[in-house]
Amino acid sequence: MSWSDLFFPGNPERRERLVRKSQELRELMKNNFRATNQLIEALKEHLGLSFRPITLNEKATLKENCDVIIERIREIQAEVEKIDEKLKAKLEPTLYEKLKNMSLSARDYHRVSGYVRPVCGVGGSAAVVVIGWLIKNERILTNMRLTFGFITTTALATVVVGVLFAGIDMIISYFLGKKERDELERALKEYDEALEEFRPVSEKYQDSITYVRIRLDMCQ
Repeated sequence: MSWSDLFFPGNPERRERLVRKSQELRELMKNNFRATNQLIEALKEHLGLSFRPITLNEKATLKENCDVIIERIREIQAEVEKIDEKLKAKLEPTLYEKLKNMSLSARDYHRVSGYVRPVCGVGGSAAVVVIGWLIKNERILTNMRLTFGFITTTALATVVVGVLFAGIDMIISYFLGKKERDELERALKEYDEALEEFRPVSEKYQDSITYVRIRLDMCQ
């Protein structure tokens, strides 16, 4: 046992909590990058929209990685906004609301597909499903982008992502200074604040993309 642990017996437990939170943040980052790439694949396959896949760079900071996914989501939203505006102008209000709520009948899918083809260059039920999902879940994309933006403003933003993939010694050494207890407490508070925002938004984002992929599989 170190002198620090002798005088501050809560430090070992704080270290364990710090490692667990680092690992959770790492998994959320990985899963969000993977989900975004799955969305990019669906957009290319079913709407003919091309976006460059994103990669989690372990040598870069959290902020630099957040900036990458923020930019890609912003690019996707910009294309969705163009498609949404064109379809909203062409479709009957009732039919547009059905598309937006993803409550189209089989006949409605056929009708909407006729408008989607000249707008996107592709048609079919799968294209309609993707567009309906994108329009309906615009808020989820925005929340995901804003949450990544929040993380870039925290003290964790300067942490190199590779540290989150490292062992316990490297994670702990990153945060420790002369006053280990205070450093651990401050780091834990920063993780708590980040994860409180990041966790629910990430889960909703990932679940939503999984849902639309299942719908697309059903169309094939």
